Amino acid sequence: MTNIRKIVLDEDKIPKYWYNILPDLPKPLPPYINPFNGQPIKPEDMERLFPKECVRQEFSNERWIPIPEEVREVYRIWRPTPLYRAVRLEQYLKTPAKIYFKYEGVSPPGSHKPNTAVAQAYYAAKEGVERLTTETGAGQWGSALAFGCMFFGIKATVYMVRCSYEQKPYRRILMELWGAEVIPSPSNRTEAGRKILEKDPNHPGSLGIAISEAIEDAITHDRTKYALGSVLNHVLIHQTVIGQEALEQLKQIDEYPDVIVGCVGGGSSFSGLFWPFYYEAYVQKKAPKVPELIAVEPTACPTLTKGIYTYDHGDTARLTPLIKMYTLGHDFTPPPIHAGGLRYHGDAPTLCLLVKEGIVKARAYNQVEVFEAATIFARTEGLVPAPEPAHAIKAVIDIALECKRKNEPKTILFLLCGHGLLDLKAYDDYLRGKLPPYEYPKEKIEESIRKLKELYPWLEQIPY
Repeated sequence: MTNIRKIVLDEDKIPKYWYNILPDLPKPLPPYINPFNGQPIKPEDMERLFPKECVRQEFSNERWIPIPEEVREVYRIWRPTPLYRAVRLEQYLKTPAKIYFKYEGVSPPGSHKPNTAVAQAYYAAKEGVERLTTETGAGQWGSALAFGCMFFGIKATVYMVRCSYEQKPYRRILMELWGAEVIPSPSNRTEAGRKILEKDPNHPGSLGIAISEAIEDAITHDRTKYALGSVLNHVLIHQTVIGQEALEQLKQIDEYPDVIVGCVGGGSSFSGLFWPFYYEAYVQKKAPKVPELIAVEPTACPTLTKGIYTYDHGDTARLTPLIKMYTLGHDFTPPPIHAGGLRYHGDAPTLCLLVKEGIVKARAYNQVEVFEAATIFARTEGLVPAPEPAHAIKAVIDIALECKRKNEPKTILFLLCGHGLLDLKAYDDYLRGKLPPYEYPKEKIEESIRKLKELYPWLEQIPY
């Protein structure tokens, strides 16, 4: 099997079910909390915001959720995605490790995001929704939702973090090409945006602010719902087509990972990869080995590595329920690093619980060392990675070099969740030495958490 470079599945291998980790977590997921009364949110409370089927999946304890045939039909445009062995990277590193990567950059929007965008657009259209609002950082999610909405005949309004709107005009053009309306956030379109701009007319924006604007837009207009690209359970569930395919591909060559690595902003891509392996190794206990699970984030937004595990809002304007997660504080404004998809103050509650339980390990890197790793990958494997999965590549290189030092032949699997062909400005800045190695100050994190506790002094008493 040493000559294998690419493992491709036939279309009939596209999964027919999504995997839901909720019934298989080591302990129950802490409920979402209503900030007005401190009580757990009920499913019907979220139906004003999301399509009903998405809400049902959000709270479901059903392990396997059928994928509608209409969704699988769109999936066929790019799924199953290929699994590659990074032989040239292995040779460059002179490592005994074997490195495999699942490549989601072959989708039309160029990332993993359409796996859930198509599903959410389908459920919205089936319910009679005419428009979906959302936020986007670097533009991968916004372009995926525009793509999904196009197939099911509904409109998309995307609030794009302002610094990314300015850094990545081609993402905006892609969204507009597929029929979406794209608005730089913070904007004058919403009360939340106007309040921010009154204080700082040049605010660079954040995902938390863009979420606030998209939610406000959705709840103040009829036949409009909100779509989310990460964090919540139903979004992560839809991404498990990635890991299911990867399992099948590795079994075809009689391989199984010792280590699974993914970048983390909200947690959807990494969870989509590792959840099916978690089920086989931790729940069924039928895996040949129990893989080490490693989540990688930027030092400019160190949620898992420096954040606090507590209840917090998912957005800046506090329109969302309180969610228990590792957080930097909902008023967190990250530096304008190029990995826009990783600039979020919190993380998926399922992922955070697994980090808290020690099942998932987290590490952080600055953007200079990340782009150095991405350049090595591009010059060995030929593919240009997006800045987000370049964080995973940095971790993979470190692990592979550790294997070299110890002469330990591990098998490493990581997710290349998107290509970087619309992020070449970031590479240009790196090649010309213009990227600063941001480290988010500890005191700013402590200040955000202090404000959160002052806002809700009863947080510490929530029994979850």
